[in-house]
Amino acid sequence: MVPLVADLNSGTSASWSQIAATREADAALRERIGSLLRGGLRTRWLERADTSETVNAVVVELQQAAPDALVERLRIAGFTLHPYASTDIAQSCATCMYFEMHRQFCALPELMLPVSPDWSCRLWRI
Repeated sequence: MVPLVADLNSGTSASWSQIAATREADAALRERIGSLLRGGLRTRWLERADTSETVNAVVVELQQAAPDALVERLRIAGFTLHPYASTDIAQSCATCMYFEMHRQFCALPELMLPVSPDWSCRLWRI
């Protein structure tokens, strides 16, 4: 019998092999995203979501994008390979409230993507 552990995201149990498969899939997708960004993918990173109205507008756009439309979702979210330098704080995934450190994952429901701690997007929040 395969030992079970708690899956903290869903409240269900997952086997060690399922966790390993998730980590491998996350790493592959994270590498693909990084490759797209390094390859010059243009995103809307300058259009910061600094107000509730702009956050809501970006969220609606993301909700309207197909779940498998990775490039479109990256563009809308305004991903970058580096922290956004605000006047107050460097806005990186690592300092965002949606960042899951141990999984290196963005848990914003409209994104749900593996990310790197040094990346950033325009939906960054403390």
